[in-house]
Amino acid sequence: MSFWKTLAAGAAAVSLTMGAGAALAADTTLKIAFLGSEDDEDFDGSLVFKNYVEATSNGALAVDIFPNGRFCSNADECSEALLDGRLDIYITTNGGLAGWYPPAQFLDLPYLFPNDRVAECVFDGPLTAKIREAVLEDVGAARLMAISNTGGWRNIATTSKQVKSPEDVEGLKLRTIGADIQIELVKALGGSPTPIAWPEVYTSLGTGVVEGTKNGITDIVNMKFQDHLKYISLDGHAYMGALWWMNEDVFQGLPDDQKRIVYDGFQELKMTARVLPKRKAVDAFQAFVDAGGTIYTPTAEQKAAFQAAAKPVWDWYEENFGREWIDAAQGAVSACEASLEAEFEAASQ
Repeated sequence: MSFWKTLAAGAAAVSLTMGAGAALAADTTLKIAFLGSEDDEDFDGSLVFKNYVEATSNGALAVDIFPNGRFCSNADECSEALLDGRLDIYITTNGGLAGWYPPAQFLDLPYLFPNDRVAECVFDGPLTAKIREAVLEDVGAARLMAISNTGGWRNIATTSKQVKSPEDVEGLKLRTIGADIQIELVKALGGSPTPIAWPEVYTSLGTGVVEGTKNGITDIVNMKFQDHLKYISLDGHAYMGALWWMNEDVFQGLPDDQKRIVYDGFQELKMTARVLPKRKAVDAFQAFVDAGGTIYTPTAEQKAAFQAAAKPVWDWYEENFGREWIDAAQGAVSACEASLEAEFEAASQ
């Protein structure tokens, strides 16, 4: 039994004796915590959730928001708080979910999603329900409520060399997060993956410890990485999903009408947190250019070359976790592409 499932099992026993009565109280307060700041789309989405839930429930539900690590100071601490019932709502990245449920690394398979519309369609469909059920089965205490976005797309940004093809990555020291699948991607492209903690990236770029990074444009500009990064290639190798979780016992302890209010509130949150990174990216790209940066969009042929070069990452995933999630994800992408194409055909007649 995994650490997370063991923790969840113990928490469930406690909540059966203590949590149900509190959840049914007339004035239930839901606590949301995350590590980002008030400038993040996560905070804006949480504000929309709070406004919707409190107004629609006529005060029967209240929402408290704890940004900046004020409730829990790191991802493991926040995860533990969610699973043992001290925290009601928490957000993870794709990589963060993989810490609970390792097969979830499929969400970061390179070039899985072609664009925002397809990714959003997929995350509004059956694949999200499949993830929800798998985590409830394996972890037991966390219910997936919605998937939004936390920064746009991961792109390759460098200090002194424009990347237009996989060959241009050869030998480059690229900062990655510690996730296996991100490290495997840099290896597949011929680069040297260098995991570095987020607070140390700025200095590492300035001193040459790394020659580039793989981040969304809003994160780059928020951290002033444009002081050192001078080139971005919009290869879009990973959609930066944000998964919103609610403690399962807290959710199930709500009366049905409040469950619906909370669920609908998450859909309002999701729409807000998906749109804001797109709007913020407009100003962020301009700030990057104003700092002397160059932005490049790979051609269709170059994008195909990146996809071909990244195939070993897919092979690595299949060797470790099989094809179940690959097939489910590719099927969902194909279905959404067909649906969006039919929508366009109907609208353009």
